[in-house]
Amino acid sequence: MKSDSQPGAVTLLAVIVSTCAVLFLFQKIIWLVLPALLGLVAYYGVRPIVDALVVRSVSHSAAAKGVWLLLQLITAAIVIAAVLLVIANAGTWQSRFEHYLAGGLNLLKQTAVSIEKVVPMFKRLSLSEHIDQDARQFTDQFAARNLLPITLLLVKWLPSLLLVPYLTYFMLSGSTRLKKYLIRSVPNAFFEKALLLFSRLDASLQNYFRGLLTLTLLDTISLALGLKMLGVGNPLWFGLVAAVLAWIPYIGSAIGYVLVVLVVATDFPEKTWMAYAALAVCLVVRLLDDFVFMPLTVGRKLHMHPLLSVLMLFLGGMIAGATGLVLALPVFGVVAVIGETVAQIVSDGRLRARYKDSRQLATSSARP
Repeated sequence: MKSDSQPGAVTLLAVIVSTCAVLFLFQKIIWLVLPALLGLVAYYGVRPIVDALVVRSVSHSAAAKGVWLLLQLITAAIVIAAVLLVIANAGTWQSRFEHYLAGGLNLLKQTAVSIEKVVPMFKRLSLSEHIDQDARQFTDQFAARNLLPITLLLVKWLPSLLLVPYLTYFMLSGSTRLKKYLIRSVPNAFFEKALLLFSRLDASLQNYFRGLLTLTLLDTISLALGLKMLGVGNPLWFGLVAAVLAWIPYIGSAIGYVLVVLVVATDFPEKTWMAYAALAVCLVVRLLDDFVFMPLTVGRKLHMHPLLSVLMLFLGGMIAGATGLVLALPVFGVVAVIGETVAQIVSDGRLRARYKDSRQLATSSARP
């Protein structure tokens, strides 16, 4: 993190340990962390509009209420339009899904046949027949096995996601009052440091979300260029979908890449190598994302060294799984700001002396 003085080794170690502890705790209360994270995304997305209205002599309360109401109307319109689109094209999408699924099965079968030609032992074991049979059995039973669990999962998360608009409204309307309340509870000796802490925390979270959007843009461009070179249709659309799905660690990236491979395998049934070339492009972009793009975008926005960014991603994944991968960098940024501020207070002898003198003065004045 960028600060007046670089943190020492002890401070950095304490920040890393604290980040790991927070990630472990967040994994246990993910039902609250997820809506809070989505609320922060919405807050930092619409806050510039609120600030612009305040500059034009609109009261902060009225600006927050108006922007929040507009955001809810837009969200409701998008949801209604999406539902109507799904209902109107349900039959077409089902046929398309079956069409692309058949293309994926054909790719698996051709791959198994190619392997049997290279390794005769697999031919004696009827590898292609077993793969074809198992794949068809999986696709036939996929809806029956997974439809109910997916529906129950959505129902389970629905009450939690309903917190998002309320958290967003609270952040827009009450964040200033909350800051004033917290600052008033800080002793006068640490008043300047408290102001600096809140300012840097706000900048750290804002920079993280800006870095995330930049990362999505880089992933979209990289995937689109790679698929365009292969001659795949609508490469920009596929790149955008895969980049947005990549916000969900592991599962999101896998779903996005599987969709790309299925489409390519269906559009080019006689060119099996095209599907594997598209998969290779996706994997290369994934590696660039983890080791180049993310440290240079999210990590740089948080003023983190690329090596430290990669280390925190690995630690977050080990400690809290997918939750840790999503929250590792923003949590580290927040904890680093708090840790460095506390370290500056502890190491500042004049600040501690001023606090001690103010306490003694308050005690002596309170005596009869």
